[in-house]
Parts: sequence; structure tokens; C-alpha cells
Amino acid sequence: MRGSVLLGVSACGLGPAAGCATLSGVHLLPADRADQRIIDGERVCQAIAAIGDPAGIQARAQRFAVLADPTRLTILTCIQAAGPISVSDLAAATGINDATVSQTLRYLRAAQTVSTERDGRVIRYQLTDASVAELLAHR
Repeated sequence: MRGSVLLGVSACGLGPAAGCATLSGVHLLPADRADQRIIDGERVCQAIAAIGDPAGIQARAQRFAVLADPTRLTILTCIQAAGPISVSDLAAATGINDATVSQTLRYLRAAQTVSTERDGRVIRYQLTDASVAELLAHR
């Protein structure tokens, strides 16, 4: 393979579909990393496969960035704990004014992290991003 160097270890079994390139059962490392010290080539191959496409990493970073702001994190934590909840109830639970809660929820809707459901005149917000919900479950 052009632009790669061989790692003298056995094949990891992941193969090209998982992002691991092998040639005759030997791992291939991108040429720009040829001077890196390798201890366990199989683990290097698994790590490369996990990274995947750089655009995918960027998309994940943007998705998880919604948790970086304390106001967003507070509101998301409340939504996860309470289930579908209105702006007024979120404001009462968090002590954050209604306008700030509303603006934050607008951002979270645009980021496809929350969605709305209407119950008559009341709009309630709920989590829609399972990966964010999973992260919120860890304290």
C-alpha cells in the first residue's frame, strides 16, 4: 500500500472495512507516523479503526459540545430526569429565567438534542439524542 509502513505483527482481524489496513497479515501504519514507537500493533490498528473518518470525529465533537455549557448541561440534566417538561417548569426547577431557558432550548433543538411535544397549549421538551442521554446518565 502506498503511503504506509508495515508493522511487524499479526493481523488484527478488523480489516479495511473497519479502517485497519493489512498487507499479508501485517498492519499498515500511515507513512506520516512511521517514526512513532509501536508497542502493540494490534492495539494501534484497533485505535485507528475506532477513529474512523476525521469528519466523523468532528461531527461527534460538535454533538457533545452541547454539554460544555453549564446552562445547557443544567437544562439537559433536568429534561433527562423529569422527562417531557415545559419552559416554565424548567425555569422553576433551575432558577434560570424563562427567556434564557427558551433561548437555550432553541439552541438545543437546532442541535437536534431535544425535540418538542405539544399538549394543548403547553409545549414540553424531551431528549432526542441517545448518545447525549447516555452521557448525562453518568455522574
